[in-house]
Amino acid sequence: MKNENGETAPSDNIRALSRGIAVLQAINNGGSVRMMDISREAGIPYPTACRIVATLTEEGLIEREPARKRYRPTALVQTLSHGFHNESGLVATARPHIVALCKKVGWPISIATRVGNRMMVRDSTHHLTSLTLTNYAPGFTLPLAGCSTGKVYLAFCAEEERHDLLFGMNQIDSSGNRLAKMMTYDDGLINQIRADGYAMEARNHYTANPGKTSSIAVPIFDNGKLIGAMAIIIFAAAMKLDEARDKFLPQLKATAEEVGRELSQGVSAQEV
Repeated sequence: MKNENGETAPSDNIRALSRGIAVLQAINNGGSVRMMDISREAGIPYPTACRIVATLTEEGLIEREPARKRYRPTALVQTLSHGFHNESGLVATARPHIVALCKKVGWPISIATRVGNRMMVRDSTHHLTSLTLTNYAPGFTLPLAGCSTGKVYLAFCAEEERHDLLFGMNQIDSSGNRLAKMMTYDDGLINQIRADGYAMEARNHYTANPGKTSSIAVPIFDNGKLIGAMAIIIFAAAMKLDEARDKFLPQLKATAEEVGRELSQGVSAQEV
């Protein structure tokens, strides 16, 4: 849409950027994907995906495989991570604890950190239990305001950070950001999560199996600084959330607190 000066409206710029990012993520996650798969995974029309792929190819971020009609990322995508600080210390420290908790309770446990306006899975134990529908590998993301780990993050992060995150999400009209709009004007949910020390999400909508699972999440701190969240994921049909909370929350909190203590003390995974 053009304004009176013939310039593209900000909303269209945001939409185009969002689509470009979605395409790049689809290719990066797939490693080597067909155009039809890119269109499906990014959730955009095929002709639009073709135009974006052409642009990314021209910029050198992706390339077409010589013998196949598939696209893959190039080494240039690594420049996008310049300045990024990895949470490898969190993963290394938390790993033995989430494995132990998973074996104890039976349900999968995940660790997630914030990446932009989404929560990204850094590690999980889905592959260690039969009580799961999908093995969520590191890199899987969910909308910040549409998952239990994201709600926990919003509740416990610094006020200025929360304000900036909610403001940014409010600029993008998507189902995953609708709750963010409500949180902007009503901090009741934020205050309740902070008071309770956890957040719950019934019948998760943004997973590989929408509506099939529910989750409970608690924050993880390092020397008082929020660095991520830990969640337990259950089958929605197998147990009510209140029942799961009463049964698993104390163990989940204790595990997150132990991870936080070891991080603050500089304990490595080898010393655990």
